[in-house]
Amino acid sequence: MDSFAPPLISALIPAAAAFAIGLAITPIVTHYLYLHKAWKKTAGKKALDGSAASVFNDLHKHHEVRAPRMGGVVIWVSVLLAVILFRVISIVWPTPFTFALDFLSRSQTWIPLAALLIGALVGLIDDILTVSAKGEGLRLRARLAIVVVLSTYIGWWFYAKLGFIAINVPFAEPITLGWLIVPLFILVSLAVYASGVIDGIDGLSGGVFAPIFAAYAVIAFAQQQSDLAALCASIVGALLAFLWFNIPPARFYMSDTGTMGLTLTLAAVAFLTDSPGGGVGISVLPIVGFVLVATVASNMLQVFWKRAFGRKLLRVAPLHHHFEAIGWPGYKVAMRYWVVSSMSAFVGVIVALATLA
Repeated sequence: MDSFAPPLISALIPAAAAFAIGLAITPIVTHYLYLHKAWKKTAGKKALDGSAASVFNDLHKHHEVRAPRMGGVVIWVSVLLAVILFRVISIVWPTPFTFALDFLSRSQTWIPLAALLIGALVGLIDDILTVSAKGEGLRLRARLAIVVVLSTYIGWWFYAKLGFIAINVPFAEPITLGWLIVPLFILVSLAVYASGVIDGIDGLSGGVFAPIFAAYAVIAFAQQQSDLAALCASIVGALLAFLWFNIPPARFYMSDTGTMGLTLTLAAVAFLTDSPGGGVGISVLPIVGFVLVATVASNMLQVFWKRAFGRKLLRVAPLHHHFEAIGWPGYKVAMRYWVVSSMSAFVGVIVALATLA
């Protein structure tokens, strides 16, 4: 047991630090978001086919203009400050313990941390444009292009620098893909990014993402990827700090500066916990992130159903808004999603650890 104490502590302390930092900076972030009225000036969204999302607008016409966007700043700033804090401590006070707390490493955390920060900054630009007088953020094509460019580079890094050419499958032989790892990472990144629409109800996104990153923290820790485990744990800590202020009624919304960074980071973490870590990180992603899969699938099915049959399958997509439309209060939708996300994350961890055994 003693031999596992240092790596475990090196994951838990950054999580606690990110949580404490998040709690400390949120009042400051909130002050400036409200001071600058960082919310949409006009309520309303368009449906996936470009028409007015009448059901959604009826449900949320008051919510969109009552609370600021950009709450996701709390998440990535907390993680970034935690990274900087422990790097500085390890330099100023160089001991084996402080070195263990410094979880910034080229092999494990550079890629996901870069994905988090670049995605967050692009999302921040989109949020700033959205809350402007015109109320128009970055075009979807522009955001997708950025995701493709970033994921192409990261996919190439996995292939060329890390020698990642095969994905592991639970209880089966690995599947060798060679250079196809690059387009696979692009597709996974786009799919996970599409799940960012989970940010639509008070407390929903934070409570869904926290178990997902906690699951990957456990998986990384079990695979002796202690730095990656610490990064995932620090994201969990930051998400919990965000959620502390985001439970109904939410003080702010995560919006794109949170969801874009988190989804791109999740894709990178899934790949790092696959062949590079000796695990099945990619294969268990649909299990761990089942709620995200259901969210994307509901959007796709809604579009297909309207084009194929001329009518909607759901009252409104994505699925969590459909539950609202049929009468579930927002807080019940959010809390039930938390339960499902926690259960699916737990099952994903079991599958991943059983494969290691």
